[in-house]
Amino acid sequence: MHTKLIDNLVIKKATKIVFLVMDGLGGLPIKDGGPTELEAARTPNLDELAARSVCGLLDPIGYGITPGSGPAHFALFGYDPVENNCGRGLLTAAGVNFAMTEKDLFMRANFATMDKKGLITDRRAGRIDTDGNRRICQKLRENIRLLSGIEVFFETEKEHRTLVALRGDDLNESIEETDPQTTGRPALKPNALVPKAQKTAAVVEELIEKINAALADEPQANTMLLRGYAKYRTYPGLKDRFDLNALAIASYPMYRGIAKLLGMTLGDETISIEDEFAILEKYYQDYDFFFVHIKPTDSRGEDGKFDAKVAVIEKVDRMIPVISNLNPDVLVVTGDHSTPAALAAHSWHPVPVLLAAKTCRPDRVKTFGERDCIVGGLGRMPTTALMGVALAHAKRLAKFGA
Repeated sequence: MHTKLIDNLVIKKATKIVFLVMDGLGGLPIKDGGPTELEAARTPNLDELAARSVCGLLDPIGYGITPGSGPAHFALFGYDPVENNCGRGLLTAAGVNFAMTEKDLFMRANFATMDKKGLITDRRAGRIDTDGNRRICQKLRENIRLLSGIEVFFETEKEHRTLVALRGDDLNESIEETDPQTTGRPALKPNALVPKAQKTAAVVEELIEKINAALADEPQANTMLLRGYAKYRTYPGLKDRFDLNALAIASYPMYRGIAKLLGMTLGDETISIEDEFAILEKYYQDYDFFFVHIKPTDSRGEDGKFDAKVAVIEKVDRMIPVISNLNPDVLVVTGDHSTPAALAAHSWHPVPVLLAAKTCRPDRVKTFGERDCIVGGLGRMPTTALMGVALAHAKRLAKFGA
């Protein structure tokens, strides 16, 4: 109810909101009694910010549920993550500016490494670089034609990740993903999950066979794992729901895709964290809501690299004065989900959050970290409530009821 109630309370106001989202921010100790990545990081600027903010922990989907990046971000922007969930392929398609049609079925694919026994030895093909990805996508375009006559498209996303799109009549997204989510096992079969998807499953199986044949001579990226099947759909945007003129600053195509689907303007493409903060400064006068997405926190967590994730958090901390100098009415610092290096994967753990605003009621938190934030004034709340809280502190919500 909360995600829809606030739509009717929105009022016009010339205030600015910044969401700084460190992807996968939440962590775990790697030693008994030790600090998480955020607690281990030297973060004087975030700590100073926390001392004059209201802090807490966020549950992206629900207690004990490990979120994907897509639904976790929908929740951040005030959209019910279950009701609005979609396959990651759609988000990737929007992020790479693919010309989408209602006849399309989108898949987010990983190039991967398979041994002679057909077992997956690396789900990310050594994180091949983006130029290598482009070369292999071109190779697939030149070599693959499907007997069914269904059109197939391969578009580079970034590093080992690629968009695969099928275009034709009666395609169905209810297909089992082929990624086994671990090494030492073969890829899964793209089985139909409902009777209407049997035709599509056969097309996908043919596609996989032809991909493997075309990539047989590749040393690393010799197969592809398919997941995140999705048909095209639309969403009400942040302008329609909250009267926000929003700018998204993100380096990774999928997050640009989420922003695009939710009606945000996409900022200049970036390479570094420094670039992202420079773009925030450049366009600060032109928008009133800013989504600044930091990807490497999540990547280092997924790689199981505790110290590297700490280093990314410390780099972001050094950039905090850029935002502070802009003096936004509301600054939120959080993550979409937790990606502890100890697990090398997304997890169900709640995510630390701080909200700085002149209207906030500062709590007793002095250090920005998981164990401190649990006693903060925001408590532990659903991520979907965050947008309403931010709008309220920006004086953009009217009173409810008489």
